[in-house]
Amino acid sequence: MTTFRISEAAALLGVSSDTVRRWVDAGRLGAERDEHGHRRVNGADLAAFARSQVETAGDGGRSSARNRFRGIVTEVIRDAVMAQVEIAAGPFRVVSLMSRQAADELGLEAGVVADAVIKSTNVVVEIPGHERVAGHV
Repeated sequence: MTTFRISEAAALLGVSSDTVRRWVDAGRLGAERDEHGHRRVNGADLAAFARSQVETAGDGGRSSARNRFRGIVTEVIRDAVMAQVEIAAGPFRVVSLMSRQAADELGLEAGVVADAVIKSTNVVVEIPGHERVAGHV
């Protein structure tokens, strides 16, 4: 069974360790003490909690895209035809290429809050810290 320290759970949820402790103390998120007295969160419980916390589109709009990252625009590089827009969404960096006209119409510039909405049929999933073994995927 995979378990996470409070600090690890906080990093995965994008909140502070104190916030996770408050959720545990309030009974919103389950945790048990290990042999050293440190609180550990069960991986399946953390996944269920994270899923319950996911925000849905608040503007009443409908979309088939399910991957949404709200963040702040950190850089916009424009040329005559295209624009490269970089968004910091928590610890994640999302980069989008779009027409300059679209970037101008949206008023994209550093400091603007924006949602990166991603729909992709090709998503690579990696497990950090695990090396691929030849012959095993």
